[in-house]
Amino acid sequence: MLLTLWNIIAPVLFCAGLGYFWARAGKPFDTQMVTSLVTTVTTPCLIVATLGKTDLDMAALTQVAGAAVAVMLATLLLAAAAIRVSEQPFRVFLPSLTFPNTGNMGIPLCMLAFGDAGLALSLAWMMVYSVAHFSMGMAIVSGQGFSWSLFRHPILLSVFLAVAMVSFQLSLPEWLFNTVSLIGDVTIPLMLITLGVSLSQLKVHHVGKGAAFAALRLTIGFLVGFIVVEALDLEGVLRGVALIESAMPVAVFNYLLARAYNQGSEEVAAMVVFSTLMAFLLLPFLLTLAL
Repeated sequence: MLLTLWNIIAPVLFCAGLGYFWARAGKPFDTQMVTSLVTTVTTPCLIVATLGKTDLDMAALTQVAGAAVAVMLATLLLAAAAIRVSEQPFRVFLPSLTFPNTGNMGIPLCMLAFGDAGLALSLAWMMVYSVAHFSMGMAIVSGQGFSWSLFRHPILLSVFLAVAMVSFQLSLPEWLFNTVSLIGDVTIPLMLITLGVSLSQLKVHHVGKGAAFAALRLTIGFLVGFIVVEALDLEGVLRGVALIESAMPVAVFNYLLARAYNQGSEEVAAMVVFSTLMAFLLLPFLLTLAL
């Protein structure tokens, strides 16, 4: 079991570590360019390629989407209650507690733990969270309300295409599928390396508050995920994916939004760093429950 856990954790740890030490050594890395490339090109290609070749049907995708929505809404309510009790600003802490790192960290872990089935389901999970994060999450931080520009985002467009392919059992021409698959294959390494680079660049202040809310994110996420999989009687790979994705640390994208709209970016940076470190320490326990 220990070897199995190490085989899953080690690639994630070493890829993220590569990005971290690369940046700390002063080597060039254009985080903005890579992030833009991943979100607008490689991730949409990965979604289309993975769901285009998987044997998942609409029932399975509907089930994982329903579980993701249930976890997200329950987490949102518990996070809002905790913020209200602690008398902290909602625009700073609510998105960070609600939207975890389902992409950069969650997808690689699910793929390594469960193979192609885990990759497909974790991508579907991430799609639900991405839509909510780019709409509701951005609206909370900015205070500007919902933006219709969401529906032009490449990730959402790839979601529509992938769902149509699964629903109508469509497939891409072989040359196009090979091209999309090749581009999509670089997504996970880039995600992990970028995560490491981002962690190296965050300046941690407000250590006590950051650590406390980081622990709260992981606790709420794990408890809600466990309750949902038990309530919905989820089994197999879907159960494992739901548990892993629910308990992921604070997404780096929350820091970028907080910085863009001047909403407590230092506190959010501390939450990202501490929750990621805590998550790595807790991964053996989490994966034991998920496998």
